[in-house]
Amino acid sequence: MPGIRNSGALALGGIVLAAVLTVIGHAGVSDLDPVNLTVSDYAVSDSGEIIHVAMLLLAAASAVLIPTLGQLGPPAGPRAFAAVTRVSRRNRAAEWLLAVWAGGLLVSGLVPTNPPGTEMGTAAYVHRYASVVAFLALPIAGWLLAARLPAGARTGLWLRALTVTSLLLAVVMAWSAYPGDRAYYGLIERALILAEVALLTVVAAYSSSWSISWRPASVTEPERLG
Repeated sequence: MPGIRNSGALALGGIVLAAVLTVIGHAGVSDLDPVNLTVSDYAVSDSGEIIHVAMLLLAAASAVLIPTLGQLGPPAGPRAFAAVTRVSRRNRAAEWLLAVWAGGLLVSGLVPTNPPGTEMGTAAYVHRYASVVAFLALPIAGWLLAARLPAGARTGLWLRALTVTSLLLAVVMAWSAYPGDRAYYGLIERALILAEVALLTVVAAYSSSWSISWRPASVTEPERLG
């Protein structure tokens, strides 16, 4: 379907541009430690504003993909009609979760955290928890989409692997934030971001080349399925 492929290609372009801007934003900062400080800490530095732009761009790229998820139909075959309700619910859940991810990125990009070494205010807490919700929403959406793919499909395997990796890194990051005294916090966060952006990239890449197995089923009457 051309609309789906165009949305996937547009999302891919946005993801790549956001990644480039993030690298540029890091390159412009020389007095911060990326191993222990977060991307958001870099974003509030004197030359890190471009990272906020990257967050907003990534949110927009994610939002572009949301309508394409609603185009996923049940697998073709004699059992297609019986799968309609189950797949439809899964698609709606994935859409909502991708919207939560995009919304979390939007809030994080618009509401900056506090500069390193200063006391956290209301804006910093909003930024933090918007990021947490976003980081948890995307892997779950990826797992739901993987379940829609045929067993053994390479894309599905990638989505599951990246989902598990993201959730494990989120657990490690939570450990570092509290009992771990923020050891390697920035490094862990960047690994988590890389895993989740890779997951989003897989979804966008697959969207840009969706095949007939992802199209809505044309069968609408149970009696036609025999």
